[in-house]
Amino acid sequence: MVARLLAQWFIDRSLPFAAVDADLSHGALIRSYADYTHSVDLADPTSADQIADRALGADRRVLVDLPAQSLRSLSTWLSEANVFAFAKETGIRMSMWHVTDGGFASVGELERALDLFGDQFEHKVVKNLGRSKNFSQFEDSTTRRHLDMLGGKTMELPELDASAMYKVDRLGSSFWGAVHSADPDALKPLERQRVRLWLERSYKQLETLHDAL
Repeated sequence: MVARLLAQWFIDRSLPFAAVDADLSHGALIRSYADYTHSVDLADPTSADQIADRALGADRRVLVDLPAQSLRSLSTWLSEANVFAFAKETGIRMSMWHVTDGGFASVGELERALDLFGDQFEHKVVKNLGRSKNFSQFEDSTTRRHLDMLGGKTMELPELDASAMYKVDRLGSSFWGAVHSADPDALKPLERQRVRLWLERSYKQLETLHDAL
């Protein structure tokens, strides 16, 4: 969901970007933003190398949607090709976005990523209010202190009405497309309004990270 939000943000802000969907099991990004996206397999180095190729192809951002539990395959690709050194030499900034519900497993996965990559990535943590309203476990954790030590940033992702989100997913469209679709099964007027308001609130949160985007 965060990857699709960022894609829509880039489009609405006229920021050049290319998108890569590495989540082969879901493919939500390529379904919703097919004109900007192609898929890669992190387990195949030749395929994964296209991420770097797209970053070098033009002056633009490259947005990569990673599957859950992908740290091992991502780390393998990064280390075997020494991607961090390559990025430094070519002036490519690398950011890693972590979406958390503040629970034990989620915070643990974040800590593993921080331990594994350290300051080689710029880290952004998204607190998903659609999954939880209580992030005290994260805020009181050593993981939060580790993030702060690395200069990481946080933002909140507002909750989107469940029925509206279900219809957006079912349509397989961009957020813009869902709001403006004439499909008989499209969003109802108030559902469209909820999506618009959600985008506005989410964009305000992204604005707090604008220099880091």
